[in-house]
Amino acid sequence: RISSTVDAPNTMVLGGNMAKILAWYDNEWGYSCRMVDLAEYISNK
Repeated sequence: RISSTVDAPNTMVLGGNMAKILAWYDNEWGYSCRMVDLAEYISNK
């Protein structure tokens, strides 16, 4: 499960020490996935 998808062809290094990363993000899907991850983490404690 992922929160975003990185658009690799549009990812670049700027000035040698900074990166520009273009990622597509679906807020509802990403949030839902992280909540499932959190629930699994808590249940395994």
